Amino acid sequence: MMAHRLPAAAWVTTLYFAQGLPYMLVRFLGGVTLTDWGVRESTLGYLNFLGLPWNTKFLWAPLVDLTGTRRGWLLRMELGIVLGALGLAVLAHVGTEGIAGQEPATLAWAIRGALTVLAVLATLAATHDIGIDGFYLEAISDPARQASYTGLRVTSYRAAVIFAKSVVVALAGFLSWTWGYLAVAGLMGALFLLHAYALPLPLAEPRARKAPREFLSAYGHAFSSWLEQPQILLVLVFIITYKLGDEVLFSMNTPFLRREVGLTMGQFSWMNGILGTGASISGSLLSAWSIGRWGLKRAIWPLTLGMNLNLWAYVWLASTLPDVSTPAGIGLVAFVIAYEQFAAGLGNAVLVVYLMRTCKPEFKASHYAIASALPSLGGTFLGGMGGVIVESWSYTTLYILAFVAAMPSMICLFMLDLREHA
Repeated sequence: MMAHRLPAAAWVTTLYFAQGLPYMLVRFLGGVTLTDWGVRESTLGYLNFLGLPWNTKFLWAPLVDLTGTRRGWLLRMELGIVLGALGLAVLAHVGTEGIAGQEPATLAWAIRGALTVLAVLATLAATHDIGIDGFYLEAISDPARQASYTGLRVTSYRAAVIFAKSVVVALAGFLSWTWGYLAVAGLMGALFLLHAYALPLPLAEPRARKAPREFLSAYGHAFSSWLEQPQILLVLVFIITYKLGDEVLFSMNTPFLRREVGLTMGQFSWMNGILGTGASISGSLLSAWSIGRWGLKRAIWPLTLGMNLNLWAYVWLASTLPDVSTPAGIGLVAFVIAYEQFAAGLGNAVLVVYLMRTCKPEFKASHYAIASALPSLGGTFLGGMGGVIVESWSYTTLYILAFVAAMPSMICLFMLDLREHA
């Protein structure tokens, strides 16, 4: 049982905003900063390896259950994230001073420091996700109520994405990256204080938990039982490659739009933040409606083709590079970004519905944790080599390879069992 200090809708909103912001801090804002500092493409591509903690977080998720409370875990991680954001603010100041004073050694020190802090933050943020999701399921134990807050959770997370891509980037453009990271640290600090005071508290002693050996044995069985499903090799290939095209495309999106296309920080913030995120949400909503209306088996092919054929829009953009100093050029770039984000959103509901169908009722939580960690795994490694591909060949080559990487999932669709009653 929980003692509630705030309505559930209020703390669910703040929790999932707090979940989205650290992810964007590591996976987006750090890359934009390093792009502005002139870091070469190959190094920027390696930033995709920072996604590994999210890919593998299910491996240490049992520790959150075995030690302490989920509430305590998420609060400690939030405090660590605040300190990490403050560290990035200091390093941003050092890096800016190094650029202004033409001191390569100072800039190099700031870059190495930022990479180290981002790596630590990635682990903290992934563990923060585990704590938040576990706390949510613990504080709201009724499955019907859990489902009723799904839209609020997604909206709150997306609000954090928009905040990072538009407000923080615009702040960095108008003032400096130091102020951008201070804004993140200040907001996360306020959320930490709010959660420390307002998150529900247990009314009684926690229920008895299994011994570590017993718990880990059960967790191992949950993992092995997920692998026992029919067509497991096809299932693995499909899940890992379904969003792989978009993962590869997004792996070098920031340096492409800022350096190759030539967008200013202001243009980048509203196009990628407000316009792009809004288009992505629209695509996800259309995808969910289509599956609800016609079922997964009938909707999956049009949605999948719509998601993957859009990759050729970026091939065109990379090969033509419209002049962004003209209204026509800006309009074309904005259209391609919005179209690509909308099309990428078409695959979101497809993947979520399919992942849920791979989960057995007795292991729903564990199976979904395993399945949901796999879709970005290929993007972490192949996207991590995106900068090397760009330096060796071109952005056009990278985007053609992105479409090639998406093809295995479409081949799997001819063989996968997509019965509606699964």
